[in-house]
Formats: sequence, C-alpha cells, structure tokens
Amino acid sequence: MPKVHVTSSIEIDFAEVLNGLAQLETSELEPLVEQIIALQARRRAPCLTKNEADLLQRINQGPPPEARRRYAELTAKLHQETITSEEHQELLALIDQIELADAERMRHVIALAQLRQVSVDALLHQLGIRSHPYA
Repeated sequence: MPKVHVTSSIEIDFAEVLNGLAQLETSELEPLVEQIIALQARRRAPCLTKNEADLLQRINQGPPPEARRRYAELTAKLHQETITSEEHQELLALIDQIELADAERMRHVIALAQLRQVSVDALLHQLGIRSHPYA
C-alpha cells in the first residue's frame, strides 16, 4: 500500500488530498476506503465490546481487491461482448464468490444489529454503509 508521510508543519488542502487520491489505481484505493470506513465506525462507537469490534471488522471485509478488479474487467468484456467462454466461466465463479462474501457480510450486519437492538436499516445508516453495486 502507498505510504504518506505527514509532519505537523505541513498543511494540505482537502482538495489536494482528494486530487492525490484520484491518482491511485482502483486496487490501491479500495483498501484505503475500507480502512476509512472502519475508522469512521470506530469513531462513531469508540467503546465497542470485543464482539462488536469483531463483527465490524468482518462487516468491513469483502471480496479481495484482486477479485473485485477482475470482476470489473470481466464485466466490461461481457458488456463489450468480447468475453471468451473461459472468461465467462471465471466471471460466473467470481459472481458466486462475491455473492457468498456479501451474504456473509449481511450475516454479520444482522448479528450486530441484533446485538445493538436496532433494525438492519438503522445499523446500515449508522455505519454509513450503502448498497455497493458490482454491475
């Protein structure tokens, strides 16, 4: 992962930070976004039980960045009608992998919602989680 060196005497405009982030490849940006979401969740609920922390960690996991990248590539080929039958089989396997990861994530969301005694929708809102379309 790229490293950023910041000292107390440096001031960076937020727009400059965003401009720098725009230069990252998607595969570099996705883990950063996941870490930011995890940081946001920790700040919203700084006194978590171990069970809550474990569930949040599992919720913030997802398919590996390489799987998401390959999924995007193969989906683009599918839409362009340039996908081979072997690539199509790979895409179907990736779809299964992503759906399983999403189902596992949802299982953890439901467990955390039950633990906090809130609805799933309320929990998703609290955590700032929105639907993530893969297609």
